[in-house]
Amino acid sequence: MSVRRLDPNQPESFEFDDENIAWSKTLIARYPDDKQQSAVIPLLWRAQEQIGGWITEPAIRKVADMLDMAYIRVLEIATFYTMFQLSPIGRKAHIQVCGTTPCMLRGSEDLVKICKKNIAATPHTLSGDGDFSWEEVECLGACTNAPMVQVGKDVYEDLDEASFEAVLDAFARGEKPAPGPQNGRQFSAPLGEPTSLTDPALYDGEPAKKAATDQGSDHDEGET
Repeated sequence: MSVRRLDPNQPESFEFDDENIAWSKTLIARYPDDKQQSAVIPLLWRAQEQIGGWITEPAIRKVADMLDMAYIRVLEIATFYTMFQLSPIGRKAHIQVCGTTPCMLRGSEDLVKICKKNIAATPHTLSGDGDFSWEEVECLGACTNAPMVQVGKDVYEDLDEASFEAVLDAFARGEKPAPGPQNGRQFSAPLGEPTSLTDPALYDGEPAKKAATDQGSDHDEGET
């Protein structure tokens, strides 16, 4: 994974709005006094949502002050996790392409080529209209359904070039495509029809009833 650095253009300050201040106080109060730094990730996430999809240096300092943490510790967290964006992102979608081995073997490089063609030649660069941005990230945890991408909190799996283009087109129209497998698969179930344990009698309860009857018979014989 490439080195992650804060955007060179930063606002002068950051303050949570009234709703998020109240939410933050409730969140922090859930932790014991000596464990409140555990709230750092959700606070950073809420700051990112308020800003519009990316985390700023003033927001990092604000979260650090709220939790009595050194600035460098919060910076380390913000720059380590790819869930935190360090530069402005596309208004309609920021595409995170998983490039770890399972996705790479299943075609993630083709998805990156589409991002370069349709969005921008380099990652973390806004498209010409400002609607899209993209990056390649490490494992997003859906290896069975590779290749896949993440947009915000949603993942789009079992992609090929055509289905990925369709996902991008839907976002471009202002729609939110249905997340999950894009090839008709149910979650991580095998593709196609069942190939084993297909006898309906296996699921009607009869085998269990027979086993219980046989066990009862064996027990009765042992008592005589």
